Amino acid sequence: MIKLHGTVKTYLIGFLLSIILTLLAYNFVVINNSSAHVVNSPIIVIAIILILAAIQLFVQLIFFIHLGEESPPRWHLIFFIATFSAILVIIIGSIWMMSHLNYHMSPGQMNEYIKDQSGI
Repeated sequence: MIKLHGTVKTYLIGFLLSIILTLLAYNFVVINNSSAHVVNSPIIVIAIILILAAIQLFVQLIFFIHLGEESPPRWHLIFFIATFSAILVIIIGSIWMMSHLNYHMSPGQMNEYIKDQSGI
């Protein structure tokens, strides 16, 4: 593998790729929200933005954090996976907790909620 660590050229390539990916996502949203509506489904718009974000994540991991260049024990990769897992647990737990807050209401609030939802 080519040594990419710490040269001005590699930092500039990483920076330019990050700027290009950011501008692609921004322009896609701006063009899609104009009167043209390139994509009508919001799920597809979110998917495209997430794909561009994942590509940018890998660009920054390779060009700025130098994830592919460590020695065989790969400590950086282990720490990255552990950190990513912890963040994923926090995000999924937060979403799950917020979506299920209505089940933890007091009985009076729950009765009103059930009446409102069932139309009684």
